[in-house]
Amino acid sequence: MTKTGWIIFITVVAVGLGSLIAWTRIANPPLDVSDINTHAAIAASDRSGNIADHITGNAESKVILVEYGDFQCPGCAGASPNIQVLLEEYGDRIAVIFRNFPLTSMHPNAKAAAAAAEAAGKQGKYWEMNSHLFKSQGEWQNADTKTRTDIFKGYAEALQLNVDTFMEDLASSDIAKKISFDQALGKKDGVTATPTFFLNGEKVSEDTADGIIGGDLTAIKKDLDELLK
Repeated sequence: MTKTGWIIFITVVAVGLGSLIAWTRIANPPLDVSDINTHAAIAASDRSGNIADHITGNAESKVILVEYGDFQCPGCAGASPNIQVLLEEYGDRIAVIFRNFPLTSMHPNAKAAAAAAEAAGKQGKYWEMNSHLFKSQGEWQNADTKTRTDIFKGYAEALQLNVDTFMEDLASSDIAKKISFDQALGKKDGVTATPTFFLNGEKVSEDTADGIIGGDLTAIKKDLDELLK
């Protein structure tokens, strides 16, 4: 091919890619969450697939810890039991909210795991599945699609869910909406990594987050105690 031919070819490809990107943005516009207060518990709406924020602790508490997490993230798995320690110590004085932020480019099974947690939530077992997914992360994180699905089905059976309903919900549009909604909230809050924590709307420092992941809860307890005065 001549130099002129290459130039024409490259130009055509560039225009084609630009058109494809523009069409994709039109066909799948970014979810608008500009009106949402991400620092408070969010009720169910059509944008979230009619699924509300998942809250444990006291939903009416003035102290709210929000986590944007990825079920395949090792740091999130490390943080999970330590957040439970906080809940056991602070009881109904605090609320904890978990929002989905699967980093699919690094963790190919994270979104499916989020769907499994949401599907369990449809039957009132969100937090049980949330905990189990983190505890058993090594069982499914590198699994192929079929094996992963079989594993999640086994978890549903262990939690005594209606398995047929669970399997249907795994692929439901409502759950897909919920995950996308949570991701949009995280992007609005500037989240780029997991776990990322916000305490009453303020991003938790990196050192404090590392403490939650590693089990040193001194810093986060200090912050909680200050807010609870």
